[in-house]
Amino acid sequence: MNEPAAITTPVSIEQIQAMLPHRYPFLLVDRVLEYVPGKNLRAIKNVTVNEPFFQGHFPGHPVMPGVLIIEALAQASGLLVFLSSPKHEKQPLYYLVKVDKAKFMQIVSPGDQLILEVELKRMLRRMGQFECRALVDGKVVASLELLCAESSKE
Repeated sequence: MNEPAAITTPVSIEQIQAMLPHRYPFLLVDRVLEYVPGKNLRAIKNVTVNEPFFQGHFPGHPVMPGVLIIEALAQASGLLVFLSSPKHEKQPLYYLVKVDKAKFMQIVSPGDQLILEVELKRMLRRMGQFECRALVDGKVVASLELLCAESSKE
């Protein structure tokens, strides 16, 4: 059986804003590079010195907080769910409910381009389980598993 081909038409920031409810300073995905609906997605987060969190984390030694790397991966996971729906229909909100096996191997600093890779492991009863990695210059800087659940609110 043939694997579906990756869709390599980039998804722009304007399209991302139409899919995710997040806005500055909390929108942490700048572009989707490619995806295979229902399977995986690769996206970019450009890390700049202008990020508001660098003012306090840490003055003189800016480091992107690990929780924000997790959030960027969760947003990329949400984009995969949205892009996997028929004709990209409006999706309910999904909330992060569990983070497992989180490992941080290297710091992320201004000037880095964070490549976000997410793979859908399974969807079960309005919940999605994702395997996620964040890379800088081809090296894995963080890896984890996420569980996200559909909001019960309309």
